[in-house]
Amino acid sequence: MTNRQGEFVWYELMTRDADGAQAFYAALLGWTYAESGQAARDYRIIQAGDDPIGGILALSPQMLAGGAQPGWLGYIAVDDVDAAATAIAAAGGQVHLAPQDIAGTGRLAMVADPQGVPFYILQAMSGRTSAAYVCNGGKPGHCAWNELTTTDQPAAMAFYAAQFGWVKDGEMDMGPMGAYEFLRHGELIGAMMTKPDDVPQPGWAYYFYVADIDAAARTIPARQGEILFGPSEIPGGDYIITGRDPQGAIFSLVGPRS
Repeated sequence: MTNRQGEFVWYELMTRDADGAQAFYAALLGWTYAESGQAARDYRIIQAGDDPIGGILALSPQMLAGGAQPGWLGYIAVDDVDAAATAIAAAGGQVHLAPQDIAGTGRLAMVADPQGVPFYILQAMSGRTSAAYVCNGGKPGHCAWNELTTTDQPAAMAFYAAQFGWVKDGEMDMGPMGAYEFLRHGELIGAMMTKPDDVPQPGWAYYFYVADIDAAARTIPARQGEILFGPSEIPGGDYIITGRDPQGAIFSLVGPRS
């Protein structure tokens, strides 16, 4: 993988029911799936068209007993995962899963920023370039936006800038909610904002692109999911939805009205 440090390169769904989640997102986003070849765990590769963009991890009874919950996590590329994990811990973050090798993929660690928001870091060794994130959307099934809600916006900006070289590229005034600060790493990669009071905990939201937001809004309840917010128009004319899949994971969509 030739992605440079600081790029989002993979998106992973942790779920109680991998078969059910697979069927739900296939109907919603048109994803297909491939075997990962990992004998030690149930892990499926998500394909958006011809591009592998993420994975589905079935939570084992041991993981659930340890407190793991359904949800989405993003992977950020690093040049040296051991050094990056050490630097994150030194900056006030946490290392939840120490660096380890995944055959055919590379070396990864699960970490959290100083505000407690988890994500993965990945030192990839496959030689492939990730197409999981597509700037400005327009590619169905791929991630089109990465959005952080945080309890300490200035500290989070300083942390991610120091660890990954991200820079602020303007902001949008959201009134009482504060500033919506855009993040650039060569291209626009997303934004961050202060966690609203009605959001239970800080975290990353990953917006997957759909060609027709209203078709997606019909599919979610038809497939036993739940719409929590939207469709709501955003600057630029697209619409967003926040939903909960039938297994309890929160997901986000973005796209136009056809």
